[in-house]
Amino acid sequence: MKNELKQLKEAREARANKNKKGEMIAICSANGGIGRTVMSVNLAVALAKNNMRVCNIDGNFQFGDLCLSMDLRPTFTIKDIVEELDQMDEYALANFLVNHKSGVKILSSPERPEYAELITTTVLEKVYKLLINQFDYLIVDTEAGLQDLSLFYIEKSDEIFLLSTLDMIVMKNTKMMLETFDILGQKEKVRVIVNKSSVDSVIKAADVPEILETDNIFHIPNQPELVLQSLNVGIPFVSNHGKSDLAKAYFKIADQLLSKRKDITTDTKTSSNSILQSIFQKGKAVRSIF
Repeated sequence: MKNELKQLKEAREARANKNKKGEMIAICSANGGIGRTVMSVNLAVALAKNNMRVCNIDGNFQFGDLCLSMDLRPTFTIKDIVEELDQMDEYALANFLVNHKSGVKILSSPERPEYAELITTTVLEKVYKLLINQFDYLIVDTEAGLQDLSLFYIEKSDEIFLLSTLDMIVMKNTKMMLETFDILGQKEKVRVIVNKSSVDSVIKAADVPEILETDNIFHIPNQPELVLQSLNVGIPFVSNHGKSDLAKAYFKIADQLLSKRKDITTDTKTSSNSILQSIFQKGKAVRSIF
């Protein structure tokens, strides 16, 4: 009986920690200019519209544009955290985040490319540990390819969104990146996002599963004017063009993420309730004997 009570307590603690701990999504691509920043910004705002606590991390430490894409001018960046890393806790870290009117918080990249060398995996590890328990989702806009610091986020992430297009060179590099993820033991976390999938191309959207040898693919339509306008004015299109096909695609991805998170929470609760029910039934059996 004591062991079962201990097991119940541990299950409750695990559930509490699970509910408290957020999920990290790394937005990646083999090539630049594929739409990682657009994905990071609009997915974050779409999740925030569902009352999720979301933090966007600009992982392009040389030429990050996350704040500019949301019409924000940061007072502090991750470079300022480096200078106070030893004293940093979750309350102090909150002062270094930029607030967007959607509710999304942003950790900005350094204001100058030469400051990127100050960012190390030690810094990222400390920041990750402080943020992951404060937010439901951390959305990381990584650099193109497999840079050392991007690999930190990739290995820590719960999901990897690998962006591609129907361009032949991009598709070739995306396939190579998928193969590399397989070698690194990360492929199970990968979901391929085919951006601009409605564009006329030699490679057709229907060909992608065979080319990349995966069915875990999501297609995003091509609406270049809307994307360009959104970037130029710094307003995510899920905010002011929510009925567009493009925004609907992002809301669908957000809904799938939320549904998955809900299923995990439900499974944890069911497991805990089963332990409690077992204890209750055994208690009844003991009382019947005496």
